Amino acid sequence: MLLKKFAPALALSLAAVFGTGAAHAEKLSVAATPVPHAELLELIKPVLAKEGVELDIKVFTDYVQPNVQVADNHIDVNFFQHKPYLDSFNDQHKTDLVIAGKVHVEPFGAYSQKVNDIKDLKEGALVALPNDPSNGARALLLLQDAGIITLKDPSNILATSRDIVENPKKLKFRELEAAALPRILPDVDVALINTNYALEAGLNPLKDALLLEGADSPYANIVVTTPAKLDSDAVKKLMAALNSTETRDFILEKYKGAIVPAF
Repeated sequence: MLLKKFAPALALSLAAVFGTGAAHAEKLSVAATPVPHAELLELIKPVLAKEGVELDIKVFTDYVQPNVQVADNHIDVNFFQHKPYLDSFNDQHKTDLVIAGKVHVEPFGAYSQKVNDIKDLKEGALVALPNDPSNGARALLLLQDAGIITLKDPSNILATSRDIVENPKKLKFRELEAAALPRILPDVDVALINTNYALEAGLNPLKDALLLEGADSPYANIVVTTPAKLDSDAVKKLMAALNSTETRDFILEKYKGAIVPAF
């Protein structure tokens, strides 16, 4: 009789206790490109849910809108870019987006369907580069490191094709949106492609790239937000989950060196 009498009250108490996290869950929206960024966010989504953060992952396939959406406060944070790109975006768009932390490095690569060795490029070969300043320069620096070209300033992370001072093979350069580069691979001799787009296109950086950055690349992918949200509990929990041992192990196991932890 006593059990029946107190059962409703007990049920209400348990609901109150176990429902607290869900009822008071803080929503955190994140703009991300599909691979590997959205995959890593999906990995940690259950972990954050247990900590009272409801992760809302919004997938983008370009490099502009994720920053625009965060700068306009339509989305809380984004995860797709490296610091040189962020610096360039802030400078061009007069925004003040800030870094919440580093997660991984995606070694940049050179790919071809026409040659098996970068040294086999013929005179006048067509080379496709990303058209944003930071990734375009990154591509040129990779070609310089391979001895294909020489730049006026070997350390200029915003170099353009106009900064090439030696081009022995008289290579021609074509600048295109980064996301389009895998699709035009049959139409050019070499394309310099960001690893996230290479993976989406089914390319294996470790097997298919003619040139590939090392793990010591300065282009670590970062989580970005606004100054007002930088110190929020939700953003701190997000970074803790992305920089966890579990995330590190997942990166090493799933991507097998094509992507490496930066923490």
